[in-house]
Amino acid sequence: MAETVDDKLSYFQAVTGISDTDLCTEILAAHNWDLQLAVSSITANPSSPSASASTSSRADPAPSAPLAADAEFVAPPPPMPMPLPPQQQQQPGIAWRLVTLPFYVVSGGVGLVAGTFRLGAWVAGGVLSRSLSLLGLAGQAGSGDRLLELPPSSAEAADFVAEFEREFGAGRGPRFVAQGFADALQRAQREFKLLFVYLHSPDHLDTPAFCGGCLCSEPVAAFIDENFVAWGGSIRRTEGFKMSNSLNASRFPFCAVVMASTNQRIMLLQQVEGPKSPEEMITILQRVVEECATSLVAARIEAEERLNNQRLREEQDAAYGAALEVDQARERERIEELERREREAAEAERKRKEEEEALARAAQEAAEKEAALARRRQEKAMALGAEPEKGPSVTRVLIRFPTGERKERRFHSSTTVTSLYDYVDSLDCLKAEKYSLVSNFPRVTYGPEKHSLTLEEAGLHPQASLFIEIEQ
Repeated sequence: MAETVDDKLSYFQAVTGISDTDLCTEILAAHNWDLQLAVSSITANPSSPSASASTSSRADPAPSAPLAADAEFVAPPPPMPMPLPPQQQQQPGIAWRLVTLPFYVVSGGVGLVAGTFRLGAWVAGGVLSRSLSLLGLAGQAGSGDRLLELPPSSAEAADFVAEFEREFGAGRGPRFVAQGFADALQRAQREFKLLFVYLHSPDHLDTPAFCGGCLCSEPVAAFIDENFVAWGGSIRRTEGFKMSNSLNASRFPFCAVVMASTNQRIMLLQQVEGPKSPEEMITILQRVVEECATSLVAARIEAEERLNNQRLREEQDAAYGAALEVDQARERERIEELERREREAAEAERKRKEEEEALARAAQEAAEKEAALARRRQEKAMALGAEPEKGPSVTRVLIRFPTGERKERRFHSSTTVTSLYDYVDSLDCLKAEKYSLVSNFPRVTYGPEKHSLTLEEAGLHPQASLFIEIEQ
């Protein structure tokens, strides 16, 4: 019992920074030696729900708790001193009242004044920035050069890493991640490792020797880096202090090994309290790793199976997509071929109709031409009149056609050469429209310049033999 009380007294002094042993004893006794309530009364508002929630969680521990900074773990709380009977409980003294009452009053007043100044500075900064942007004086490259603000938990973790390296040397000790506790726990789960937690108490006397002699020793640091994801936090900061309460840290230096559980809960596997040698630390951590190796391997295998199944589904989906694309391409080709054939059929039908129409027009034109020729022959025959009888004034004319056919007729010698052309046109023996009548001996062409001559004047009387010469 005495050792437990002394440990709580040392922890309370390390957390609150109060060096007066009697005053610390008086504060702890006023809270029935409940370390968490005593610390909360100094660092936070006692009326806040966190204090009551913390008390209830100590009274009813659960095997696992939600993934949060103030969550509980699978570990029984350390033995607590029995509360004194009501008649023996020590009442808070005047020193306790002088310490606690001004603390809340002053902290509240300072917070109100600081908040007012921050609000005023924010408003003034916004107005100034807006004014400069309207005037065109604001920088153009500001948005790309701004630094992203880290979350509070990550910022605290980064500060702890920087302080640890500054105090014990860069590159020494475990490689603590500059992330919040929840992010570090998720990282350990993704890497199938356990999470090594170190809570740093700067004011504890054993802290420098433990960090320099144990944590920073090369075997310990190498073992932790190989088998764990290391996270550290100072109990002077918010997340470190909350984790010290959640892990029920009663002695320092304090280390713990935790892992993620189901339903976003975490499980406490091992607590390492007080100074330890490198050999002792490695032995403890080695045992934890061996005990959890089976579950970690099972988790890794399960994750690999999920990944393989996902990859298999993706490959199947890709193969199905490729086959579907091939089918769609074939369907497109079939439709294009069908459309091409339809176009060709339509084009052939159009050409057939055009040819039929052209033939019909040609036949009609030929018929019209034949009808015109027939009318012309009839008109020419009527213009010739009756064939005269033989006589001294009658000229006999023999005409040979290109087909070898011969036609003979008598004309009055006073008839013009045009009558000979009318006679040829009246016969159905010549299809050409342009031709000339020619005599052989002597060769004379009776062209248009001789059409007005009479047969006697043209030298065709009393008889003549002519042949037809078609003009090209």
